[in-house]
Amino acid sequence: MKKVLTILLASSLTLGLAACGSSSNGAKDTPAPSTAPATEKPSEKPADKPVTVTFQNIYPDPTAPNNKIMKKIVADFEASHKNIKIELDSLNTDQQKIKLKTQAASGEVPDITIVNPAAQMKPFVDGGILEPLDDMLGNGLKETFQSGILDYYSFNDKVYALPDGNNLGVVFYNKELFAQAGVEVPKTFEDLVEVAKKLKAKGITPIAVGEKDTWTGSFLFMNIVLRTNNGPNFLKDVLEKKKTFNDPAFVEAVQKLEDLVQVKGFQDGATAVDQNAAGNLFKSGKAAMHYIGTWETGGMDASAIKDKVGVFKFPTVGGKGDPDQFMLAPGSAFAVSAKSKHMKETKEFLAYFMTNYPKVSFEMKNAVGIAQKVDGDFTAAGYSPLAMEVLGLFKGVKGGDLAFDNTMNPATAQTHLTSIQRVFVEQIKPENVAKEHQASFDANNK
Repeated sequence: MKKVLTILLASSLTLGLAACGSSSNGAKDTPAPSTAPATEKPSEKPADKPVTVTFQNIYPDPTAPNNKIMKKIVADFEASHKNIKIELDSLNTDQQKIKLKTQAASGEVPDITIVNPAAQMKPFVDGGILEPLDDMLGNGLKETFQSGILDYYSFNDKVYALPDGNNLGVVFYNKELFAQAGVEVPKTFEDLVEVAKKLKAKGITPIAVGEKDTWTGSFLFMNIVLRTNNGPNFLKDVLEKKKTFNDPAFVEAVQKLEDLVQVKGFQDGATAVDQNAAGNLFKSGKAAMHYIGTWETGGMDASAIKDKVGVFKFPTVGGKGDPDQFMLAPGSAFAVSAKSKHMKETKEFLAYFMTNYPKVSFEMKNAVGIAQKVDGDFTAAGYSPLAMEVLGLFKGVKGGDLAFDNTMNPATAQTHLTSIQRVFVEQIKPENVAKEHQASFDANNK
């Protein structure tokens, strides 16, 4: 966690410098690596054969800033590389995870795909599915990333993926709906439950959650654990056999989540709604709150309720925890298939994409929480008060935890995701949820 905190503090410093217009390390000055032979004359170069590079991504919503950023960079690349076509395979997060597992098993991984840091991507590295990317990090591309962030995507001193974000878990809220219900920003989890009850009584959906994508409920739940544990490293202690899932901190966290479910704190049918739909439920003014990562800041600013959105830190739980400790989210990352039939063109495109990503993200006002350094004055560029408030949160970070599935092995993580999803649809004894977790951990960590 010291490493994560260092990265986030570095991010805060970088963003602070950028806001003053003093950053000189941005990606816009970094050219994409050239792959043309240095001695070849243009007139002697044979016509390049047409190549199609498949680009699997998790930017499926055409109205979202990240989708627009992706399509602009792709269009610019295709315009200057007439022989290379980029074929997009855009999926939501859970769909992509499932599809990638199937593709990996059949040996048909797309040229570029999405992986998540640490424990989630390790099986793909161990299985020889992913290509090392160190050879394309020259010409200054490596230096565009925040210090230390690439460590979460590195194994045996080789980098296997390039991340798009470095974020915090926060609660976005609709100020207008809060005013309609006569409620204020909750300072404790117990206040949050009462706020949810009052919102529901006014016919307002309290919290939008996309629990069809099981990581969303886990992300929120683990923030509760971060509080009930009175600080970070609960999962680390479990891995080191210092604690078990039967620990009171974990059992209490399950009970707190159930308290929120029982007062109908989430929309009906939450487990049938994916994250994109849940985000749109909030952004269309049909829910009062949405717990998600700061990567959604640009989406909030592009929404119909952009002038009504505020943000607050996840509150204390039972008097425990520090709101300046967050769920930390080194982002999903772009990886290259080790079996790509167009390795040269694939790496050329990915280098181009990552080189231009900070600049285009900044121009489209979606550069809050990206994994790379940003060259630009956020205030002068007209970033919203919400964006500036979120940037301010980074400066106060006092550590936190990584997501469950970025920490535990995949088998235990799957048990966890399924178990927490069930809490959203039926009342289960918290002790039984804890026992289910511990049984899975014991079975998969012998």
